[in-house]
Formats: sequence, C-alpha cells, structure tokens
Amino acid sequence: MESSPSGPQPTQSNPPETFPQRSMEPADITVLVLYFLFVLAVGLWSTVKTKRDTVKGYFLAGGNMVWWPVGASLFASNVGSGHFIGLAGSGAAAGLSVTAYELNGLFSVLMLAWLFLPIYIAGQVTTMPEYLRKRFGGNRIPITLAVLYLFIYIFTKISVDMYAGAIFIQQSLHLDLYLAVVGLLAITALYTVAGGLAAVIYTDALQTLIMLIGALTLMGYSFAAVGGMEGLKEKYFLALPSNRSGNNSCGLPREDAFHIFRDPLTSDLPWPGILFGMSIPSLWYWCTDQVIVQRTLAAKNLSHAKGGSLLAAYLKVLPLFMMVFPGMVSRVLFPDQVACADPEICQKVCSNPSGCSDIAYPKLVLELLPTGLRGLMMAVMVAALMSSLTSIFNSASTIFTMDLWNHVRPRASERELMIVGRVFVLLLVLVSILWIPVVQASQGGQLFIYIQSISSYLQPPVAVVFIMGCFWKQTNEKGAFSGLISGLLLGFIRLVLDFIYVQPQCDQPDERPAVVKDVHYLYFSMILSAVTLITVSIVSWFTEPPSKEMVSHLTWFTRHNLMIQKELGPPAAPLPLTLPQNGTPEASSTNIQLETIQENVSKTHSCDMTQKQSKVVKAMLWLCGMESRSKEEPPSKADRVIVSLEENPFVKALLDVSLIVCISCAIFVWGYFA
Repeated sequence: MESSPSGPQPTQSNPPETFPQRSMEPADITVLVLYFLFVLAVGLWSTVKTKRDTVKGYFLAGGNMVWWPVGASLFASNVGSGHFIGLAGSGAAAGLSVTAYELNGLFSVLMLAWLFLPIYIAGQVTTMPEYLRKRFGGNRIPITLAVLYLFIYIFTKISVDMYAGAIFIQQSLHLDLYLAVVGLLAITALYTVAGGLAAVIYTDALQTLIMLIGALTLMGYSFAAVGGMEGLKEKYFLALPSNRSGNNSCGLPREDAFHIFRDPLTSDLPWPGILFGMSIPSLWYWCTDQVIVQRTLAAKNLSHAKGGSLLAAYLKVLPLFMMVFPGMVSRVLFPDQVACADPEICQKVCSNPSGCSDIAYPKLVLELLPTGLRGLMMAVMVAALMSSLTSIFNSASTIFTMDLWNHVRPRASERELMIVGRVFVLLLVLVSILWIPVVQASQGGQLFIYIQSISSYLQPPVAVVFIMGCFWKQTNEKGAFSGLISGLLLGFIRLVLDFIYVQPQCDQPDERPAVVKDVHYLYFSMILSAVTLITVSIVSWFTEPPSKEMVSHLTWFTRHNLMIQKELGPPAAPLPLTLPQNGTPEASSTNIQLETIQENVSKTHSCDMTQKQSKVVKAMLWLCGMESRSKEEPPSKADRVIVSLEENPFVKALLDVSLIVCISCAIFVWGYFA
C-alpha cells in the first residue's frame, strides 16, 4: 500500500508546500468578461420586459412564469458555489454518501408541487410566514419564523456560498478576497434590486444552462483522466498522501466510499439518519423555504409549477456525476494536496489545518482543463454563486418587507414596500461581507457537512410545524408555537455546544461530551422532529381547536373550500361602518373626511415631488421600476397570487405519469448506489 501513490498520475512532482497553480490566461479572462456582459444583458432585458412596479410583479414575477424557467431557477437556486465546493470536497474526503442529500431533495421537490403548493395557492400566500399567520392567527409564529429565516439565510446560505466562491477566486484569479466578493455582490445586487424575481428567474435559467455545459465538460475530462468509472473505483482506494505519518487512519480513503447506505453507529452518514433524519430538513428546504417556494408561486398555474418541479427533480440526479465523482477524481490525481493528512502541510496548502478536501473542485478546474474552458468553468462557478445569492437576496427582502416591515407599518404604501425591499437587499450585502471572517474561522474540513449539520439543528422544528399545519386540522396556534419554541431551544443548545466543542483533528483524541460526540447530527434531527411533533400534538389536542376561518382552504383536506378567510394582511385599521336606522351601512363622516384629507395630501405631495425630481432621482426611480407610480391610481389589493387549482385533465394525467417515471428512476439510482 505504501507504494501506491506512485501509480498512474496520482501526484504532482512539486512539493505540496509550494502548491503550484496554473494561472488564468487572457483567453480565460475574456470568456469570463463575456459571460458577465451576457448575464447583465439578460438581467436588464428581463428588467425592462417584466412588470416590476407592484408587490406581485417584483416579488412573484407577476405570476406569469412557464415551467422551464421555474424548473431551471429551482435547480440554480439550490446549486450554488457551496454545492460545487462542498459536494466535490465531501466526495474527495468520504466518497458517495453525500449524494443522499441530492436524492432526498429529488423526492422533496416533487412533494412541494403535488402536496404543499396546492395548499399555498388556495391560501393565496406570498411568503411562508404569511401562510402561518393565516393558518394559526396571531403574530408570534410568523415573526419568530421571519427572524429565524433571515438568520438561517445569513448563517448557512449567503456566508457559505460567498466563502466557497472566495476559494475559487483566490485560487484562480489571485485577487484580494474582499475586492472580488464586493465586485460579485455589487453586480448580483444590481439586477436583483432592479428587476425583482423575474430578472432572477430569467438569469437563473441562463446560468443553469451554462452550469450544466461547463460541469458536464469537466466531468468528461475527469473520467478520461482516471480511465472511466472502473479506473476511479480502482485508483480511489490507492490515493494516499505521501505526507501521511504514523499508523492512524488520517488520509486513508473510507472502505465504504462507493456506498450511500453506511453503518448506523460508526460511519460518517448512518443509514437510519439518511432515511429519516435527513428527510425532515430536506422537506423544510424544498417545501417551506421561501427561496424555493417563491419560484413555484411565480408560475402561471399549478400545472406549470408541477412541470418546473419535475424538471428540477430530474436535474437533481446530476450533482452525483457533475460534482461528487469529479471530487473523487481530484483526490486520485492530487492526493498530496486534496487528501493531505498533516495539519501543518494542510495549513500551507489551503490555510485550513482540518483538511483540504474543499479545494478538490477548483484544483481539478485549474490543473485539468485547457485554456478557454478554464474561463468557462470560472463562469460556471460565478454563475452558481450569483444565482444562489440573487435567489436568497430576493427571498430575504420579501420576508423582511411583507412579514416584518408590514407588521411594524401596517399602512405602508406599495411604493414604500418596494423601496424598503430594495434597501434591505443592500443592507444584506453589507452584513454578508462582514460575516466572511466568521465563516473562514468556523468552517471545518468539509464545507457541505458544516451546512447540513447547522441545518439539522434549526430546520426540523419549522418543518414539523408546517407539516402539522398543512395536514392536521386540529393543530392550533398554541400547539404550533409550543412545539416550535421547544424544538428551536433544543436545536440552539446543540448548535452552541458544537461551536464550543470543536471536532478534533484526525490524530488527536476526541474528548467532547457524549451528546456531541456520540449523537450524530442526523440522529439529533430525528430527536428534534419527535420532540416538536409530540409537543404540537399534545398541546393542540388539549386546547381549543382552531376556528373554521383558520382551517378553510389552508389544509390539504380543506383546500377546495369556499373562501371564508378574511383578506390577509397585517392588521390595517379598516374603515369603521355604522348602521343607521334605515339599515343601510355607510362610513362614518369623520373617517370619510380623514381618508379624503390623507388622499388629497398624498396627491399634492406626489405632484410636488414630480415637479421637483432631479434627473438622478428619476433614474433611480426608473431602476426600481417606479418612475410612473405617482401618475397611476393606487395599486389594487386584488393583485395577489393566482387562486385557481384547476388543471387541464390531459395535462394533469401527463404530469402524474411523469411523476411516477421520475420516482421510479430515483428509486433505481438509490438502489444501485445504496
């Protein structure tokens, strides 16, 4: 075994301490610049083309998206640069097991379209906290979740994607980290702020195509370099770093590297955790996360949303071939760097003493691809980074505007909501930049596992509350809130313990407490789900049931009910009605006068503003799609999500057959690699 690293092409002749890099050539830079110009052109085109001067136009793309951009956007929003870096890194370090997350997501995105989305459409919701406000009443749950969602976005999505993108930028362009990230964020925020969800979805569709072309090209080069799948299976177990020392297991490939289902007690991903503990966070992400659900709500109708989900489900099989296998190939070709086992050498190679598996994908791109194609793959990585960031920026601004700002200022005008949503994106950019050092300090040897462990502590309680609200009519506000808080408290305790007791390096003894060391994060996800489920069930059962208004058309079994629920919105003071002696309702004169005065003042102010606007102000208003708002009548409150659940019988049958085919293919892939 000791002589195996000298086999066919697994190592570089240069010492790992120098970590030599091929630099980007002018042709690569040209491809990258052309890509940026193309994306900006598409973003500006969609900005001009789409309706973006109303809440629905900006946050839900006017509800006019057809199935293919919806499906492409679902995939692009999910697969960020964290996926490329994280999945390839976990493939290099531990083999195929991480693919279980992708295959789990395949089933969850189909559940979104067939089970959850009809409920959301029937309930006429724009955001997920808004659904909970309608379903349970009160503001405790929606506000708690709105704050939690924003925390999760910064902690596990924006920061991680930016860190992963930074790894690529540092290794390929040798630019200053902050300069490169600020530039990317500036371009990303520009068309997110300007175009809203429509610009995001159209650019996502373009970037999905570029991602697939580039990643599949690199996959071909990777398999060619190791002699196909058979060559990979043979050489992966021989890919040992030459700097390994001692008789410990550091730097050794796992014996179960080519299996997804692994030992329930001693493995890195135990199979009961994969089947049960992984499914709940997956349901949270695909069925209740604003970033994902917002894309399907933007579809023209339920059939287009189902078609988009099917497309995304088929695409979810590809990360195994586009990211995990290439990561394993990278270990075979560059074991001294990618599989380094000595903390001091790892620090010199990638500035991370825990391990360098996360450089597997960029190392492969820079060393294996010819000039020009390297530029394309850089564009792919930038596409992945930008598409996921735009999705999160847009969805986070939607949650902040519709659930938090609307609660603080229930009478806010639509123009005010538009401005607040865009300003919040800029604030989010600033917070994200400031968070980069925290991510650099906290992330371990495998970025993807870091993401999933954090998710397993925060997401299960939220997912259980949504599932119970959607599928059990007895669930009430007291039960949901009690379950949510108890689950989140447990999750935060484990999260804090994980940060206090950091996982030791491979050759050091593990002295962490048993609750951290012995309870795998996927098993902890199962415990959290069970605690939340039991709490919600008991409290709901022994307290008063929800009113018909809280249940009608807001659960699976009542989605076809007639509309009983009152018009949703943060409680705005309605115009009080008085009933005179003759029985005819009329507005009280005081309130009529007050409304009239406010309306006249508003109109006068608008006219003054129009007359005094400078060219700079007009340009800013045009960028935000509000240049003519002062001339228009107030926006209609009926401009909401489409309500119809009707589908063409033939299209519905075709989609159902496609669903069965897709699930059958997924089960085959599970069985083949399990």
